[in-house]
Amino acid sequence: MNFRPHIFLTTIALLAGSVSTLALNGDEQLLAAREAFRVGDKARLDRLAPTVQGHELEPYVGYWRLQLDLKNADPAAINAFLSANEGAYVAERLRSDWLRQLGKNQQWTAFDADFARLSQPEQDLQCYALQSRRAQGDAKVHEEALPLWFSLLEPPEACYPVLEALIVDKRVLADSVWGRIRRQFEANKIPAAIYSMNYLPASQTPDKKMAQTVADSPLAWLNRLPDDFAGSRQQRELAALAIHRLARNDPRLAADQLNRIAPSLKANEKSWAWSQIGWQAAQRHLPEALEWYKQAGDAPLSDETAQWKVRAALRAQEWGQVRTTIEKMAPALATQPTWTYWLARAYRAGGRIDEANTLFARIAGLADFYGNLANDELGRPTTPPPKASPPSPQELAQVTTIPGVQRAQAFFRLNMRSEGVKEWAWALRHMSDRELLAASEIAVRAGMYDRAIAAADRTRNEHDYSLRYLAPYSEQVRPAARNQALDDAWVYGLMRQESRFVTTARSHVGASGLMQLMPATAKWVANKLGLREYRINDTDTNVLLGTTYMRLVLESLDNHPVLASAAYNAGPGRARRWRADQALEGAIYAETIPFSETRDYVKKVMSNSVYYAALFDGKPQTLKSRLGVIPARTGAEPKGEELP
Repeated sequence: MNFRPHIFLTTIALLAGSVSTLALNGDEQLLAAREAFRVGDKARLDRLAPTVQGHELEPYVGYWRLQLDLKNADPAAINAFLSANEGAYVAERLRSDWLRQLGKNQQWTAFDADFARLSQPEQDLQCYALQSRRAQGDAKVHEEALPLWFSLLEPPEACYPVLEALIVDKRVLADSVWGRIRRQFEANKIPAAIYSMNYLPASQTPDKKMAQTVADSPLAWLNRLPDDFAGSRQQRELAALAIHRLARNDPRLAADQLNRIAPSLKANEKSWAWSQIGWQAAQRHLPEALEWYKQAGDAPLSDETAQWKVRAALRAQEWGQVRTTIEKMAPALATQPTWTYWLARAYRAGGRIDEANTLFARIAGLADFYGNLANDELGRPTTPPPKASPPSPQELAQVTTIPGVQRAQAFFRLNMRSEGVKEWAWALRHMSDRELLAASEIAVRAGMYDRAIAAADRTRNEHDYSLRYLAPYSEQVRPAARNQALDDAWVYGLMRQESRFVTTARSHVGASGLMQLMPATAKWVANKLGLREYRINDTDTNVLLGTTYMRLVLESLDNHPVLASAAYNAGPGRARRWRADQALEGAIYAETIPFSETRDYVKKVMSNSVYYAALFDGKPQTLKSRLGVIPARTGAEPKGEELP
């Protein structure tokens, strides 16, 4: 017999592959299949598929196999998978992916049949659906698509044909194009704004280089404007955009420039430019903000500029301006709890007590910052609602058998957190209160504290706030809080917001652990404590470093938890700068924090602390007493070492 080395070696390799595949089991096989999918190894994925039969995540292997060659997939295979997994999150994912393929190929008949079965269509798929309807001559498409012109400032690729159809069919003219460009500049979507300029009439379309100069070097561009630019709409609109860009860095300089060129601008161009200067000044807490807003007159304000006009009025205690600005907001914005509360406060300041109380009652009882404050205004201290009876063994067993719950737990077991979070959210969608409470309890027992909170947060009539406001790791947290003389309700309120008690949590900027410590901050605190070696994600160490930092920040900021909460998120220097020249009530300070992330963070930390205090102490709480009053800034930074 002739010996053929290459055949022998190939056979050995195949046998080795088979042996290694057989050696794998359960979770290991699933992870190997995912890796094969990740690297595009279809042959290995096909070999592994039979070995995961019966695993909770077996459907995902089928999904990965179809995904690897979706362009050439057999529609019958797609439909068979969707039928076998109907109602599961993995089916929703495949159906979404398949619809994108059908939409790209403009296979509208097949698209329409599957789109109707989609539970939560993303924006690009909604646009493909509009494309399909337009292709079939549906006259209502333009009417439904028109709001997208102003709301989709950075649209997915599938939406461009829909938006461009509005131009072709003359549903959108030059005024609306410039309006869209302004909104894109406000949102700092400059490349998208420059692209939108292609929709302008030829006489108004700037070249790309000119548009980029307006965005990048607005002062230089304004200084080069010809004296007779008033006759050119293109140059007037670009000048207003340049004022906006200048105001983002220096509102006062922008105001000087606008006063210089104002005679050459049309009324609406000038008004919009003043609103932009007012907006940027309000974010910097400049005293001129309301005056600059006033110069904008009755020009319509975008949601963001309107909200900052209210915030500027709050800091100035101009309750009349608060009232009139909120009353002019779009209804969808004005009816949000934030602006319902502040409108009620404005009514109360103006002596309209009954109207104020009606608005307070509308949001009182909501388990959030403004619901808590409305409770306070109506004299209803915040307490957790009556505790629901715990889930029975039968209820727990029933929820445990739900495939989505099992898949979520399997993903968490395999450290595939992002997939587990999506599966868990999908499984919760249609659960009753009893099922949600059972799911929350199951998650607690599995150590999935963030998922337990997510489930308990969704209950509508039966509640268990000890699940909504979990307090795990009490053996580490409570003693650490006492050692630092900290309110443990505040510590837990902050920790809940930081990590939802996920010990391995890591933010996109590198913060780690239960208390989301930045490496530099952890190192600074460790040096203070004399720790030469430490592991930032070790629970005991993370809590020690985090609570020590909380105490140091609190002491450096008048022992005020609102200031310290802002500092924990955005840094002590910023928390100090955001104070006013006069004392501010804590709610106004929180509402006027310039960073949206920090503003939301402080509100949630302080509201969390109210519920933790109520659970820990068994007594009703008031948020206003915790917010207190923020002392006026002194004008001098504290001496000594600055905290990170």
